[in-house]
Parts: sequence; structure tokens; C-alpha cells
Amino acid sequence: MKMVPVPPQGFGNFFEGDCYISRNSGQTADIHYWVGNYSSQDEQGAAAIYVTQLDEYLGGSPVQHREVQGSESSRFKSYFKNGLIYKKGGVSSGFHHVETNFYNILRLLHVKGRKHVTAKEVEVSWNSFNNGDIFLLDVGKAIVQWNGPQSNRQEKLKAVLLAQDIRDRERGGRAQIGIVEGQYEEDSPEWMRIMNGVLGQRTWHLKEAIPDDPDKAIHYPLYHYNSGNLLVQEMATQPLTQDLLRSTDCYIVDQGGSCVMVWKGRRASKEERQAALSRAVGFIKAKSYPPNTKVEVMTEGGESAMFKHLFKSWREKGQTQGLGTTYSLGNIANVSPVKFDVMELHARPEVAAKQRMVDDASGDVLVWRIENLELAEVSRSTYGQFYGGDCYLVLYTYVKSHQQQYILYMWQGRHATQDEITACAYQAVNVDGKYNGAPVQVRVVMGKEPRHFLAIFKGKLIIFEGGTGRRGVVNPERGARLFQVRGTDELNTKATEVPARASSLNTNDVFLLKTDHMCYLWYGKGCSGDERVMGRAMSDVLSKQDKKVVMEGQEPTEFWIALGGKAPYANDKRLQREEPLHSPRLFECSNQTGCFRMTEVDDFAQSDLDEEDVMLLDTWEEIYLWIGKSANHSETKDAHDYALEYLRTHPAGRDLDTPIFTVKQGYEPPTFTGWFYAWDPHKWSGGNSYEEMKKKLADAASVSQITFAYLSPVDFETLLGTTRSDFQRLPKWRQDDLKKKAGLF
Repeated sequence: MKMVPVPPQGFGNFFEGDCYISRNSGQTADIHYWVGNYSSQDEQGAAAIYVTQLDEYLGGSPVQHREVQGSESSRFKSYFKNGLIYKKGGVSSGFHHVETNFYNILRLLHVKGRKHVTAKEVEVSWNSFNNGDIFLLDVGKAIVQWNGPQSNRQEKLKAVLLAQDIRDRERGGRAQIGIVEGQYEEDSPEWMRIMNGVLGQRTWHLKEAIPDDPDKAIHYPLYHYNSGNLLVQEMATQPLTQDLLRSTDCYIVDQGGSCVMVWKGRRASKEERQAALSRAVGFIKAKSYPPNTKVEVMTEGGESAMFKHLFKSWREKGQTQGLGTTYSLGNIANVSPVKFDVMELHARPEVAAKQRMVDDASGDVLVWRIENLELAEVSRSTYGQFYGGDCYLVLYTYVKSHQQQYILYMWQGRHATQDEITACAYQAVNVDGKYNGAPVQVRVVMGKEPRHFLAIFKGKLIIFEGGTGRRGVVNPERGARLFQVRGTDELNTKATEVPARASSLNTNDVFLLKTDHMCYLWYGKGCSGDERVMGRAMSDVLSKQDKKVVMEGQEPTEFWIALGGKAPYANDKRLQREEPLHSPRLFECSNQTGCFRMTEVDDFAQSDLDEEDVMLLDTWEEIYLWIGKSANHSETKDAHDYALEYLRTHPAGRDLDTPIFTVKQGYEPPTFTGWFYAWDPHKWSGGNSYEEMKKKLADAASVSQITFAYLSPVDFETLLGTTRSDFQRLPKWRQDDLKKKAGLF
């Protein structure tokens, strides 16, 4: 009944007989406790108590979530980008989390999901398969992905990423991955030999796909409760208004059995606040809702974006009325400057949690680059310069309680090869071993750098879109280069290269334009003085050329010439709010399962725009419908109706006359791209599509030895002309000769 840390290589793996607690260190403070389907009531009760204690320890600011296996929230799933894996057993059964480079494995994973993937261990048998889903047969040194005939390209791509994650994280990059298309099994004879060798020969037709249940219309009543009565009282239904919530009380918002939200007033009694989680579980039982109903618990002032969206209007504390005072110039995406006291961070974990900093970033840093699949030390003079064509390991060392602690960041460039990404994971295992497994390993994808990673480079972090930092390698001449600078001090600033064209500019930021003879510092009207100071400091790191300050609206002709001419860019003053009245929300709209569904994408980025679907971006004052180039005709034709239905059924009673913009992939206006950080207009011109990744895996595969190990008795005798037992009695030279003739050597 104790909380025990899960090793980083086990993140995303959940035993069905256990309970877990997860704390998000992203932009919002969230605590999730996950309940396995076969966990005991004692474990579930202990997890709930620990979450309540942790919430109090952190000042009541985190949003608490109850997650049940198979019904996790999209926010929880978004933390595990490559998917969740449900594993049989648990602590009480003697099972432990994954060990790197452990190959004695035989399991079958049933993979489901297009945006957020889950994979459940099922019986290793053809009886577990169906025509609509994807299955991974994991035999240790090989992972075979079998795609159901009715599965779609996005599902296949997500499954490939999951297989690669298992290979890199659990096998040190040393397992082979093969793909079998269910309707064309004969095109993959070697991989099918492995499957038939493990599963036996299939002589019957597989089950058909199981359709998802259609979504139901939901109403959102508000209930009031206090410690003096066990019953909850319904107060109102949608549209809800914020004035219904009193600071002295606690409330429940019922989302029709899909989620129960508990709001705790700041001045409610301690007993009421502590009972919030248990009261929500009791409410679920009283309503006879499914036991997998999700729960969110939040404190006044720390409401989630979803909770705020349930109310017709929402005002933050200290916000004044009037059109002239709703904007806070120069504060988009700003992080307030903080004076760090490292002793306070160590002594008070709640401060470290809130600031997402383990220390004041004054520790020692070592940086290696992956070169020829090996580690090569990076010159300290170039620390902070990361190239999109490379992968890096960054080892950060600091002291806590007189003991050395380590964080090992694995930074993956967007344009690095698959071999380099695999080698990065493999070398991280080696470095981890040298420090006896002490480092905390953090996988960092280009453009998603956490705050502490920014801080350790002291305001000198520059991310180049492509190229390499290797010695002796001359990167192709790119002409003018444009960098977007964000940050207000040395602890939160980075410069990201964006396409050198006017449409990349944003009125709320500082940009550096580097040409052959000059480095321009472009100051948008919405940027603050601190941002300008950091932009000036970053320009000195980026270029030794002369500097010229350019204020927005006063650009010289040569500035626009360097960017290829003037063009519209993101200059909406509403983007300048430090905390918008309503945070933008992105939804995936799809009817590929046979019924219309909207799935929210948490912490969204450009990479979340799915080419096969229609995506809905809600900025509150407008609705944007983004049409992927591969979206089916029905979705495209009905897109506008989707938007109207979204507004009509929105719990806050939205205005049906809200402007709706339809945007096609590749033709996005700056009013749309401005809501996405570091938008890349050429992202879809060439990338890691499912077909491209499948080809890479096929080119890299060498399955003959693996196939040999899993040949069925019939295939073995057919290919080698003898039984396996007789073969093993032959001298080695004769065995090798037979294997060579059979193409297995």
C-alpha cells in the first residue's frame, strides 16, 4: 500500500492488477490516479488517499483525475504519446516493470485507437484477432504488426510508433519490426511463418470488427453538497453560470455518466474538501453509473479548461470588465520571472512542482551528439545549439541532500534518421548503466522542450530546423534564416527556426532575421521589454554580424525582400492575452467508425492535425474547420453541420451565429496558424507517413534468423527437407549449408 516510483522505461505500461498515481509536469497541474480492472478495493482506497494528501501538500492547486482502465481521459492518454499498454498481473502476482534488453518474451497486444492508442495483452491465439483492429505479436527479438483488413492508415501509423517505442525503450533498439497486411498475408511470407509458428496454422475466418457505441446527447446538471448532508441537491442545468458557485461550498457537475467533476470552494470546510474524491465515487454509485466513469476534482482558481467551457461565461480573479481592459499587451505565453532559491526548491517540493524545476539550473551539463550511431562529445562553445538533423544526449548533474542526482535528456531532431533515433535510445541505456541506473531519463521531441531543459542553457537555446552540428560537415547554404524567440529571462527562453517568410511572423513575439550581411531584431507590437532583452541576447549568440532593430510597422524594404515579400501574418490582438477567457480547444471529427465522434486533443500542436479527418478548432469567438487532404467525402460535405451541432449542443449555450471558418490543409491563414506554436507550412510536403515508415522498416529488416527460430514443423520440413530434431543432430557445417540453401542464413 505504498507509493513506489515507476522506472522511466516503464512509463505507459500499466498492470491490470495495480493502481498508479501520475503527476503531470506540463503547463497545468494535474494529478491522476489510475485504477486497473483487477486491482483490489484496498489498493483503490489507498490511491485515493494518497492523491488527496498530495493535493493538500501542493496547496490544493492540482486538478485531480480518477482514471479507470479502458476509459482514460484524453488528457491522461496525451502524456503517453506512443500509447498505453495494459499488462496482465500486478505487484501481488510478482510481476515487475519492463527491463531493458530483456528478450524472453511472448505476448500478443490488441491495439486500438487512432489519436490515443491503447494496447491490451490478450491470449496468444488467432482467436483473439478480428478484422477491424491491429495486433502486435511480440516474441522478444521480433515484433510483428498484423493490420486488420478494415483498419485505417492512421491506426496503422500509431501502431508502428508503438512497436518502435517498445523496440527502443524495452529492447535497446535491437528488435526487428515486421508488418503484415491482413488482406495480403501472402505478401509477407517470412513474417507469416513467425506468426504461424507461434499461433499455429489458421484454418477459419477471423471475427468481424466490433463497432463503437454511438455517442449520446448529454446534459450537465450542477449539484451542491456539504459535509452536513449525504445527499446532493440539483441546483441548475445548462447553460450554467459562474455566479452559482460559492466559495464556501463544494459542487458536482454531472456529465451524464462520462465524467463527474467536483469543484471545491476556497473557503469550504476542510472536511468538505478532503471528502471531494470519495463523494464523487459515491455519487457515481448512487446514479448507477458505470464504475469506469471518470472523475475530476479541482479547487477554486485552478479550474480545468473543460470545466470553464461548461459555463456560459467565466471571469478570472482580478479581471475587469470592458472591451478596453480585456487585453494584456506583451504577455502571450509568458512565464512570470521567478527568483529561484535552490534551497527552497529542495525543501519545499510544492514549489518545485509549481515551477516545474528540480533546481535553479546551475548544475553541470554534458552534451553528446549521435555520430555514426556512437556518442561524440559536443564542444562547450556550441552548447545550446540543436540541429533538426541530429539526435543528442544531455546529462544534467545537480546536488540534492549532499547526493548527486542526474537527468538524462534524449533530444530527437525532427529530421534525424530512424537509425540515429534508435541509437540515441541505445546510447541512453549505456549512459544510464554507467551511473548505475540513477539518471531520470526524459525523451524530448524537437519543439516540445520542457522548461528545465530550456533553463540549463541559460537563454542560449537555439533550435535549427535542419542540418547538423557535426564537425567538418558544411550545411547547405539556406539564404535568409528566421528565428522565433520566446521567453522573458534566462530560465524560459529559446529560439526556434521557422520558415523564412513573412507569414511566419507573429505580432506578439520577437524574431531574428539573419541574412548574409545583417541580423535584424524584429519586435512585434505585443512583445514585452523582457522579451526584447532576451531577443537581443539571443541575437549575440546567433550572429556576430551587425544588428538592426526593426519595429513592427516600420520595416525597411530590404527586410521584406529578405523574407520574399510582404504577406499576412498572425496579428490578432486577442492572442496577446496572458490567460484568455477561454483556452482554445482542438477536436478530431470523424465518422470512420460508422458514427460521428468528436475527440478532444489535449496540449495540441500542428502535428495533431490528422490528414484523414476534419479537425475543429474552437477559439470561442470563432470556429475553424480544418479539412485534411485525405478526409473522406462524407466528412468534408458535412463539416459545416458538425460545427453547428457542436455549437448547438455546447453546455455553455453558445451563439449559433458564431463565425465558422473552413480551412483546407495547405491553405491555412495566419488567423488559424497563429494558435499553433512554430507553424511549419511545409510539414506535409514530406514526412513520416505510414507508407514511408513501413518501407523504412522493410528495408532495415533482416528476419531470416528470427524466422528460423519460429518455423512450424511443417514449414521447417518443407524448407530444409528434414525434421528439426534430425537437423539438430547434423554437424554445424551441414546445418549452415541447409539454411543457406533455404535462404535462412
